[in-house]
Amino acid sequence: MFKRSLSLVAGLALCASAVTSFAADVLRVSAIPDEAPTELLRKFKPLGAYLEKQIGMKVEFVPVADYPAVVEALATDRLDMAWLGGFTFVQVNLKTGNAIPLVQREQDAQFTSKFITSDPNVKSLADLKGKTFAFGSISSTSGSLMPRYFMLQDNIKPETYFSRVAYSGAHDATAAWVQAGKVDAGVLNASVWDKLVNSGKVDTSKVKVFATTPTYFDYNWTVRGTLDPALAEKIKQAFLALDPAKPDDKAILDLQAASRFIATKPENYKGIEDAARAADLLK
Repeated sequence: MFKRSLSLVAGLALCASAVTSFAADVLRVSAIPDEAPTELLRKFKPLGAYLEKQIGMKVEFVPVADYPAVVEALATDRLDMAWLGGFTFVQVNLKTGNAIPLVQREQDAQFTSKFITSDPNVKSLADLKGKTFAFGSISSTSGSLMPRYFMLQDNIKPETYFSRVAYSGAHDATAAWVQAGKVDAGVLNASVWDKLVNSGKVDTSKVKVFATTPTYFDYNWTVRGTLDPALAEKIKQAFLALDPAKPDDKAILDLQAASRFIATKPENYKGIEDAARAADLLK
């Protein structure tokens, strides 16, 4: 149908006081808040412990309130590394010109978004004209930017096509909204959808996938451009060394929803930048 082309609570802000004074032996890490803060911390703890052993320094996870907070903190050297979506990487790189994407999961080279609904009469986007729709965060690659881009290619402008467009703030929240009937349909990233289904947190007798986007590059681990190159390389090699054949490594990879990590580069995200400009999301 498309044309190809941590103790954490929700809403914690990234406090300047927590990140302005750097100790040389601490790596400050964060992530875009595309899931609940407690879930982000649960996923990161084993990875953080692994990185501490591999690079020989303390690794500290710093929670943030929203996507722009990650972009700003990484761009101003108040964070050393962050888990970014393709769009947030583009935003950081445009601000600094030197952000370094180190690695991505294998599936991030061919990522997709899932359109979901609880309305049995909805078979395609054509059935949603005049109904309500939810994106995730406006800064989300998979929960907003790329689905919007592909809809625009089909001459569907969300703000005029749907009766109401809402932003849930996170992928799991979008699924919850759809299941509760708060909106008629929504879109979220394929990885989170699969996790919600496998964990029983979404009822597939009530909510179904009715469309999937074409593939695109998405998530990566990015370091600030001013980070010591030797340290950046150490971190990169630590990710690449994670071996799914080793039980401890596999447990870390499973929490990251990764079969393994592979190297990435800025050029992989040029398509994301082009899509953001086409959707008028970059000024």
